[in-house]
Amino acid sequence: RDSDVVAEVTRSLFDTARQYRESFDATGSKKSFEWQQVENEEPILHTKGLPEPQIPKRVKVPDYAHLLPEPIRRFTQPAAIQDAEHLSFLQGGGHGGSHPHLAHAFLSAVRGERPALPDAATSANWTLVGICAHQSAMKGGERVTIPRF
Repeated sequence: RDSDVVAEVTRSLFDTARQYRESFDATGSKKSFEWQQVENEEPILHTKGLPEPQIPKRVKVPDYAHLLPEPIRRFTQPAAIQDAEHLSFLQGGGHGGSHPHLAHAFLSAVRGERPALPDAATSANWTLVGICAHQSAMKGGERVTIPRF
């Protein structure tokens, strides 16, 4: 809302002719970010105004473990995974170390140390999108208006 940024979230899990993918892309008027398409590649940052061959650039996503409490910092790294054969890890690729950040943010909000992120209104909007998508699918793809929360 009120932004020139478009986001796309993708999840390819099974019965598709591609590797597992759970990612996001953010497209803006000056820069765009694309999560890697293939495992073990780096994401791509596109910059407007550069000569055509220089627009896309592979970038390394930094590890922000230093923002977490010491006891859970190691869980942003694949080496900390206890069971690398667990289905959630095999299919989820470890989610790039996001789980400790999400858990820390949630617990900090519960303790009243920070606002919840996403907040209640954002969470409701995200939920409504899923509910409306399901309603649309159940009606053969009929357009369903997403109410504002």
